[in-house]
Amino acid sequence: MDRTSFLKRLRFRAWHRGTREADLMIGGYFDRYADSWSDQEALWFETFLEEQDVDIMAWAIGTAPPPERYQGEMMRRLQILDYIQYPE
Repeated sequence: MDRTSFLKRLRFRAWHRGTREADLMIGGYFDRYADSWSDQEALWFETFLEEQDVDIMAWAIGTAPPPERYQGEMMRRLQILDYIQYPE
């Protein structure tokens, strides 16, 4: 699959999580950062999307520590939470 199609698929998955809160957090994160991701970072995000929303949200707001496999710069950017934009 070419990179453009791969990122479109990731964007859809990021914005269709099942709850509005998760959509805004995970979809907003994707929209803010995906254009600058390396192939490795995009694959990290693909794996990350397999996790439960409640876990992702807990890692992002700091109520639970992320597993070691997700620690690093991608997680630090997720935890900043400055990318969430509520649609008007």
